[in-house]
Amino acid sequence: MLFNSLEFIIFLPVVFACYWLLRKRLRWQNTLVVVASYLFYGWWDWRFLLLIAFTSFCSYFSGIAIHHAQNRASSSPSRHPSAKFFLWANIILNLLILGLFKYYDFFAQSFADLFLGGQSDSLLLHLVLPVGISFYTFQALSYSIDIYRGALQPTRNCIAFLAYVSFFPQLVAGPIERATSLLPQFEQSRRFSYPLAVDGLRQMLWGFFKKMVVADSCGLYVNPIFEHPDWYNGSTLFLAAVLFSIQIYGDFSGYSDIAIGCAKLFGIRLRRNFNVPYFSRDIAEFWRRWHISLTTWFRDYIYIPLGGSRVPKGRIVVNTFIIFLLSGLWHGANWTFIAWGAFHALLFLPLILTGKNRKHLEVVANHHALPSPLELLQMLATFLLTVMGWILFRADSISDAFHYFSHMFSSLFDGSPNITSPIDAWVVSVSIIVMTLVEWINRDQEHEFRLQPRVRPLRWAFYVVLLFSIGAYMVTNEMPFIYFQF
Repeated sequence: MLFNSLEFIIFLPVVFACYWLLRKRLRWQNTLVVVASYLFYGWWDWRFLLLIAFTSFCSYFSGIAIHHAQNRASSSPSRHPSAKFFLWANIILNLLILGLFKYYDFFAQSFADLFLGGQSDSLLLHLVLPVGISFYTFQALSYSIDIYRGALQPTRNCIAFLAYVSFFPQLVAGPIERATSLLPQFEQSRRFSYPLAVDGLRQMLWGFFKKMVVADSCGLYVNPIFEHPDWYNGSTLFLAAVLFSIQIYGDFSGYSDIAIGCAKLFGIRLRRNFNVPYFSRDIAEFWRRWHISLTTWFRDYIYIPLGGSRVPKGRIVVNTFIIFLLSGLWHGANWTFIAWGAFHALLFLPLILTGKNRKHLEVVANHHALPSPLELLQMLATFLLTVMGWILFRADSISDAFHYFSHMFSSLFDGSPNITSPIDAWVVSVSIIVMTLVEWINRDQEHEFRLQPRVRPLRWAFYVVLLFSIGAYMVTNEMPFIYFQF
């Protein structure tokens, strides 16, 4: 079920009303969350429910088994062989499922291309990729890892745990939540908070604007250009790359805003997933602000256990490449994603080797209305570097990406960009300007739509304009969220 669909517009109020009618019965309330979440997820294909249920129960019982094994140990319980066995059994089993559905055909095809002349028909399985499998797999795995580390006690409340893994607002595209934060919220009674719900609706409105007006309008321009780059000059290709950078941000951060805002309607707080990343002054700051839940997941569960930055510089280089290559592979089974990860690793290395990767921890132009000339130059340079990376990300293959680059740079000054429709160009331009201004003004707030005009008529006029723009410029065919494929 898509957020930007008629089904969801009907689904959400019904679930919301039933949920708060059960506010005095926590178990029934959590049961409703699980049923609603499974309905939401099974809307695409009911067979996918078997996978998420299997992943959930594996992690649930492994958590209990790990804790039980640790309690039986008399010394060094965190290193007890039985606990480690249950941990790795759960990790391997879930990663095997993820690998089978998401990566098997990719590696089989790559093997065939190298050794069998591309003849891969007998090797490929052609399995349908379950929506959001990477997100809920990582969320479930973090639970058993945290129990093994002693950061969390296993829950015996199976319904609450199923709700934690399958909570529908963030189920298919994050944020990737930690059990230490989200699970306790399902284990305690929740009260309806009118201010929190209003703030959630406001954040959802902003998310829908970013997705359906900004991202989808950009997509109508970007998609045909990336499909046939030979038809356009270099300036058009460069503009398409810039607009795709805006599209993927509006699409993914828009989803996160809708998910976080929707969760607030149910008295649940989710972690922030984006924090104005295109206002970053270097690549390290960009990665602290882009897809925060995934970045911190890799940091806490892979980078730090590998030694992080407290190892010799040679090992730091290896650790950095491991993290970025895995991040690229997480995004999809294609060499373009791996190349995208390697590209960002190369950009990140000079900062981490010189100890400047944590230079910009505060928001840009903190306590100032405008950035300094140096900050503006840093933001522009960082944005242009990410644009180059997004070309790799968007291309269908490595050869397509290099062809796009070569054609773009060889004809960059051969005329102005090709604008197919002045009206569409106006819509895209105005929507991007509005999004940029609002997010700049609110860059130090909890979310980018936190501050509103204090005068009520102006505030409601702004809401009406956003609603009108969403209704007027939404595409008639529901354009799926880009990150659903991951």
